[in-house]
Amino acid sequence: MKILHLDSSVTGEASITRPLTAQVAEKLLAANAGATLAYRNLVEAPLQHYTAVLRLHGATPEVATAAQKLELETGEALLAEFFASDVIVIGAPMYNFSVPSQLKAWVDLICVAGKTFKYGEAGPEGLCHGKRVVIVSARGGLYGPGSPNASRDFQEAYLKAVFGFLGIDAIDVIRAEGVAYGPDARAAAINAAQDQIAALI
Repeated sequence: MKILHLDSSVTGEASITRPLTAQVAEKLLAANAGATLAYRNLVEAPLQHYTAVLRLHGATPEVATAAQKLELETGEALLAEFFASDVIVIGAPMYNFSVPSQLKAWVDLICVAGKTFKYGEAGPEGLCHGKRVVIVSARGGLYGPGSPNASRDFQEAYLKAVFGFLGIDAIDVIRAEGVAYGPDARAAAINAAQDQIAALI
């Protein structure tokens, strides 16, 4: 098993998701003999936001500028890393009802027509079957199913939609929410997330 571990929280040691993603990765490594791990910190090593300049303007690597070549090479490296992975563990805190822009930049670079999905006469088709995604979600408020704010969840819902579009149907969500409701609520949310990690198979 090859595990890709991504963190996107900007809060460093105060992060809720970073310790939880580390626990998920540790559990997967311990449960799968010979498993390997690739780690990418999308905050400490941020990706340039996707411009599509190579595709939209017909530039080729031979005539591309240095910035265009870097975008092309980075995209190819990310795709290779993604394709090589069996499980993708993603730390995804909710920022302003959605995901951190650092994580969105990564998503934009792996969603490539003809590589991770394609369009045909029957519509779109995901090309990334057989992978598993574990989303570690943290939210200050309560946005889960049935909550008054559920319609404002453009974080977990977005990631499920993206990976489902790519053909991945094995998606687990480890959720710590309500962490801004005080120390007791924060501790309870983290404990609940850790219980979910313990139950991961």
